[in-house]
Amino acid sequence: MQDVIVIEAGRRERNYWLDLWRYRELFRVIGLLWALIRPVLSMLVLTIIFGRIARLPSDGTAPYPLMVLAGILPWTFFSTGLSEASNSLINNANLISKVYFPRLIVPTATVVVALVDFLISFSILVLMMAWYQFLPGWQILVLPVFVLLAFFANIGPALWITALNVKYRDFRYVIPFIVQFGLYVSPVGFSSSVVPEQWRLLYSLNPMVGVIDGFRWCILGGQSELYAPALAMSIGVTAFLLWFGVRRFRMMEKSFADLI
Repeated sequence: MQDVIVIEAGRRERNYWLDLWRYRELFRVIGLLWALIRPVLSMLVLTIIFGRIARLPSDGTAPYPLMVLAGILPWTFFSTGLSEASNSLINNANLISKVYFPRLIVPTATVVVALVDFLISFSILVLMMAWYQFLPGWQILVLPVFVLLAFFANIGPALWITALNVKYRDFRYVIPFIVQFGLYVSPVGFSSSVVPEQWRLLYSLNPMVGVIDGFRWCILGGQSELYAPALAMSIGVTAFLLWFGVRRFRMMEKSFADLI
């Protein structure tokens, strides 16, 4: 016979921590639900703001909610990875100060966790495409390349900000602003096609522009434009930030234990 777990109020204090372990499965359930609910809520809000109120165009004949969701998924991956990685060393201060291991593992692991959440959330996009009866073209085969590009675009800034957050503790208050500002200067709730041609290259200095445009091109196929110069610019900026982030992190790595 299987053990029966009974949830009851008024248990003794000494049982509290034991109960946390007994009900550990709830942590996984809550985390899974949040990974699914957050992109849906974001899609609804951005669709209303940009699609209904601002009346911005979609990519071709693609449904506007589908276009928005194709932008929300890579952006959520980026913002979650950046936010979680920035505090990863401080949150593991006891481990950092007592045990030696390559510190690069800690922020990288948080980005990998964000990637897992992204893969879970991708199931919502599949359901949305089935709902709208929207079939992707051959471009969907290139999607893993843009997932890898999104990962590298995340790692570089995450390592740099993580190092800054260890040295300057007040920097953590700036990170939510950076993430919020990045949401509105990235083509998450709208198509990059609304950006005037003369500003496209400058706009693509934001590495997430190439990532999001690439995702939409893979998912929406011919309905979404892939602007090659802007993509090349985003790849170049991503490569530079990855090099710079790793370099700055390695330069400060030896002092982390003392600073924390």
